[in-house]
Amino acid sequence: MSRIPWDQYFMAQSVLLSSRSTCQRLMVGATIVRDKRVIANGYNGSVSGDDHCLDHGCYMEDGHCLRTIHAEMNALLQCAKFGVQTAGAEVYVTHFPCLQCTKMLIQAGITKIYYLHDYHNHPYAQKLIKQNQVDLVKVELPSNLFSGLAQNLLDH
Repeated sequence: MSRIPWDQYFMAQSVLLSSRSTCQRLMVGATIVRDKRVIANGYNGSVSGDDHCLDHGCYMEDGHCLRTIHAEMNALLQCAKFGVQTAGAEVYVTHFPCLQCTKMLIQAGITKIYYLHDYHNHPYAQKLIKQNQVDLVKVELPSNLFSGLAQNLLDH
């Protein structure tokens, strides 16, 4: 069995992170990487100590859940909390970032955005990505990636 490419490796981590999401309207995971090393990760969920959507339902306003902090924002905030620089880093996110997350990623100095699924790819987000020369890469994961890995672990 050959090793998976780096983009699939880090994206698979984001997919696994998304399983921790506490807002099930859209389960998202994000992994921030610099020099092929994970520096932070996040998933969408409530502010620490607040009610979770899983337990109390989504707090909806204008079609958005107000309880939820997006995965990308949680990963960036983890960097801020622990003093980790994001300039020159890359992000692997399960879904194309929303406009607000796109702006935050660019402002934090993220140079490359890898995403797995298209999701409301806002035209202005795409314009900002291009204007700021941030590389944008859609990653494909093999459909049997997780079942193959699980079987490999069981065999050993």
